[in-house]
Amino acid sequence: MVMPATSKNDSFREPCDFDQTIDRCHTDSIKWCAYPPDVLPLYAADMDFLAPAAITRALHERVAHGIYGYPTECQELRELFAGRLQHLYNWQVAPEEVVFVPRVVAGVSAACFTVAAAGDALLVPTPQYGLLNIFAAAGFVSQEVALIPGPDGLLTFDLDALEAAITERTRVFFLCNPHNPAGRVFTEAELRQIRELCRRHDLLICADEVYSDLVFEGRRHLPFAAIERDFADRTITLMGPGKSYNIAGLRCAMAIITNPELRESYVRILTGMGCAEINLMGYVGTLAAYRDGNSWLDQALSYLAHNRELVHRFVSEHLPGIRMDMPEGTYVAWLDCRQAGIAGNPAEFFLREARVALNDGLAFGKGGEGFVRLVFGSPQRMIQEALERMSEAMRRL
Repeated sequence: MVMPATSKNDSFREPCDFDQTIDRCHTDSIKWCAYPPDVLPLYAADMDFLAPAAITRALHERVAHGIYGYPTECQELRELFAGRLQHLYNWQVAPEEVVFVPRVVAGVSAACFTVAAAGDALLVPTPQYGLLNIFAAAGFVSQEVALIPGPDGLLTFDLDALEAAITERTRVFFLCNPHNPAGRVFTEAELRQIRELCRRHDLLICADEVYSDLVFEGRRHLPFAAIERDFADRTITLMGPGKSYNIAGLRCAMAIITNPELRESYVRILTGMGCAEINLMGYVGTLAAYRDGNSWLDQALSYLAHNRELVHRFVSEHLPGIRMDMPEGTYVAWLDCRQAGIAGNPAEFFLREARVALNDGLAFGKGGEGFVRLVFGSPQRMIQEALERMSEAMRRL
């Protein structure tokens, strides 16, 4: 459940038809342009749902003005977002401690450059979504340490291996929580263990928490920097509406940095990267999302929970040899295909034999071989059809 509505425009539950099929084939969508029309794409982490109507209305109103010059920073958004953090997490953040970034990935890069230089190392628990190539292109060394099954069978941090991987060149610990692609929402105990590791080695924590709104019943997101003040002093947190409100293309996100010296250094790096200015429509859409889109988000999360159940049940009953942990957050499922009897790469198999596009686990680094990522942020009939295609392909093995 997200924070209550904060304006008259969001004071009612605007009905949302998440079962509606929207043709995205001719909209310059990365997700829908990469494969032939007969392929169902369940690989790109955006959703096939209409964004909240409040966002569309706000964009229409701004477009109608007809002048799209350079925008100033949106102080109203900064204050609204700080209030949101207080409401959701009891995290007291001053508005000036919020730094706007054009997207979370750019914010992550700036965080790394704030304390690291080419040749320095980043400690990265894997599997990890598409940052490893970005880190390599920037000249950083990724110290990949695979997550391991914990006592409950869910993936967790391998603390001994993380400790062993650290060298004198290690500068940053990269935390993704909720985790993409594993779907974990890490507990306070797990996060405290990471803090102790980073404290011993004086590492900056870069916390990508962009999926923080998308946490299912039974779990609660805890921002890393909100646990204790000393956690915040060495943490750069990235959040934004792109995933939760399905507006990634508007390119607006936030870095939360409570340490003033760290924040000053971060802004200097961000400026040097040419990433210190936000798209005008990004401000407009993000403000509308956080101010007026909360009933939509509640409904979307409920729909995604049903999709999660559908995928988990189908995998258990109809995809023999494939294992899936129930995601605690996000809208991605991490499928272990190593015992499925598939010869070769499972992502290539399902694309060729089922015409379903999934992410190849190899792209997520150490621990990803034999896995695929399935994104379930689509109408249920599309998810059902994709799963049935996959099942039929496996029956032909």
